[in-house]
Amino acid sequence: MYIEVMAGLPRSDADEAFQKTLAAAKEAGALCVRSACLGGRRYETFNTPDDWKQFVANSHQAIGRGVPLAEKAGMPWALENHKDWTVEEFVAILKRYSSGHLGVCLDTGNNISLLDDPMEVVERLAPFAFSTHLKDMAVEEYADGFLLAEVPFGEGMLDMPRIVKTIAQARPQTRMTLEMITRDPLKVPCLSEKYWVTFPDASARRLSKTLRMVRKARVTRPLPMLSTLPKQAQWQLEEDNVKACLHYARERMAL
Repeated sequence: MYIEVMAGLPRSDADEAFQKTLAAAKEAGALCVRSACLGGRRYETFNTPDDWKQFVANSHQAIGRGVPLAEKAGMPWALENHKDWTVEEFVAILKRYSSGHLGVCLDTGNNISLLDDPMEVVERLAPFAFSTHLKDMAVEEYADGFLLAEVPFGEGMLDMPRIVKTIAQARPQTRMTLEMITRDPLKVPCLSEKYWVTFPDASARRLSKTLRMVRKARVTRPLPMLSTLPKQAQWQLEEDNVKACLHYARERMAL
């Protein structure tokens, strides 16, 4: 077994709570401490370019505080790609702080919502992956863009064996952690005006490439709608999905 510890971003240069979390994680033998800059989703959270710019400034302040604290504690600190930063923006963050104690909690599905190519995300972030959230994804078009859903390994559009192999080759010591979220599909309204508020360099090429991917990966059956099921059926489906992922990981991914 292994432990990864979650922590909020440091609020000051001498944030006692963050420092205590780092120390406790170290004492417990945790592999890393994980944080996210944004709790929600970029395209839902921000209504104006200024809102986004303020978030970026606040995030850099927090990361700038956290890196020296992580270095002092000797504790790896992993930021998740949590539907906030595009892969280009995330790589720029890693280069800006350039610390052996700052890395990534690499989520294999989140950046599809920001119109990033999922395999490119894995390839570029794998060398910095202190932690992982492995998930397979399915997509389906809807009026304002596409629906995005976590599905059991092997039932989605991602090449999970290739993803795991890529991460393992880039950073052999990284542990592979399942994040099978059983829920209604998320709406990614990339054809709506609000979606593009925080993307000043709007790219028709990125949009068209993603929509082609969505259409190519069209599902043969509707994505699961959990909210229409009784609670007991929801719980059972969640358990079945996790078991299916574990079975696939053993049989197809040598985990």
